[in-house]
Amino acid sequence: MGEYDKSQETRHLREVHTYVLRAGRMTEAQKRDYAIHSARWCLPFQETILNFTDIFENTNPVTVEIGFGMGKATAEIAANNPDKNYLGLEVHRAGVGRLLGEIERRGLTNVRIIEFDALEVLSCMVPDGSLSAVHVFFPDPWPKKRHHKRRMMIRPRTDLIASKLAPGGYVYMATDWEPYGEEAWMELAMTEGLKSKYEGFAPRQAWRPETRFEQKGKAASHDIYELMFEKLPREG
Repeated sequence: MGEYDKSQETRHLREVHTYVLRAGRMTEAQKRDYAIHSARWCLPFQETILNFTDIFENTNPVTVEIGFGMGKATAEIAANNPDKNYLGLEVHRAGVGRLLGEIERRGLTNVRIIEFDALEVLSCMVPDGSLSAVHVFFPDPWPKKRHHKRRMMIRPRTDLIASKLAPGGYVYMATDWEPYGEEAWMELAMTEGLKSKYEGFAPRQAWRPETRFEQKGKAASHDIYELMFEKLPREG
C-alpha cells in the first residue's frame, strides 16, 4: 500500500465512514441478478493491487465511479463509451444488483464492480497514477456541521483520489447542495496536483445522464453544481 495508507490523518478519515449502511430491501429482480451475475462482474475486496489489463482484457482507460447508487447513469455512460472501462464502487447491495441487471440487459463488457468502501478500495487496490477519471455523482452532502467530516470530497481524501489519477486525468463531482459544492471546490483547489478546468463551477456536462438524486434535487428547486479538476502533468 502507498504513502497515503501510512498517513495517520488519512487513516483516521478512512475510519470515519462517508456512508451509512441502510437495511434497504432488494427487489426480487435485484436478488436474482445479484445471485446469477455477481460472480462474473463483481471483484472481491482484497489488499492486492489490481491489474486493469487482466481484469478488462484490454488496455483501455479506466474510470472509477464512487457510490454509483442504482447504477443507471453508470450503465448509460459505459454503453455510450465502449472504448473505456468503468469500475463502480458501491456498498449498497440493492444498487449492485440493479447495475448487474443493467450490465446483462445492455450486454456491457466494460464494467466491473467492487462492493466495498471506496476509500479502502482506492487505498489498497487501485494503482497510483492509473485512472483516467474519477466520477462522484451526488454524494451524501452530510448537511449537519458535526457530520462534515464524513464528506467524501475533503482533504486528505481528495489527496488520495488525486494520487490515483494519471496526468491529464480528471475528478468530476456533481451535487445539488450548494454549500458542499463550494467546500468541495475549495478542497480540490487546495489538493496538490489538481487544477480546475474552469474558473468556477463547471458547465453542465452533456455526457452525464440525469440521476435519480439529481431529479430529487430539481424537484426540491435545488440548482446543480458541477466541478471538474484535472491532474497536472508531472514536473521535470
